[in-house]
Amino acid sequence: MSDITWYGHSAFKLSSPGLDILIDPFFTPASGLDDTGPGPVDVVLVTHDHGDHVGDAVNICRDSGAMLGAIVGTAEKLVAAGVPQAQLLNGIGFNMGGTVSHKGARITMTQAYHSSESGSPAGYIVQMPDGRTIYHAGDTCVFSGMELWGKLFTIDVALLPIGGVFTMDAAQAALACQLLGCATVIPMHWGTFPVLAQDTTAFTAELAQRCPACRCLTLTPGQRVSLSQ
Repeated sequence: MSDITWYGHSAFKLSSPGLDILIDPFFTPASGLDDTGPGPVDVVLVTHDHGDHVGDAVNICRDSGAMLGAIVGTAEKLVAAGVPQAQLLNGIGFNMGGTVSHKGARITMTQAYHSSESGSPAGYIVQMPDGRTIYHAGDTCVFSGMELWGKLFTIDVALLPIGGVFTMDAAQAALACQLLGCATVIPMHWGTFPVLAQDTTAFTAELAQRCPACRCLTLTPGQRVSLSQ
């Protein structure tokens, strides 16, 4: 059985017995956490090198011994910042379309359309040991390739930005759900800063029009849900 915890912004933990994967561990004040707070961590995935996504990744990896997953280039930058080289998945990181495995999970890197000072922005499709498949889009606009990922994978849950300005907005994210064919969506990258959408109202309205078969789960920071629900 797999669980998902949202810590605010784009930070999530994907958990199943014996495995905890932390994605973009930037902990907002609303989460009540710092780098010592997320509990056990086996893998940290970073989508790109902006501070609101790298967050506490370096300290968490260094203190917990967790492996780091990131694109080549960004992985090198995070090693320079203090992540031990031996804790990189694949030794040097991996790249678009590549898949690495760790503790029964398969992690595939996908493209994302955004900016990054190192490497290139990315998303991840994570196949958990129990067979559940979760897509974290990273920071991105909607793009037609999402339909291809939806054909390659049966996506149980999509974690999609909806805040606008720096990522796709409500309408784009609803269309992304249609392209992906995901069963459930958890909106992210909203409410953190004044410039972003402050709630999920517009997104749920767009989703009802564009992809009514997709269920929306709006979480609060720190909330954990079971994928069996």
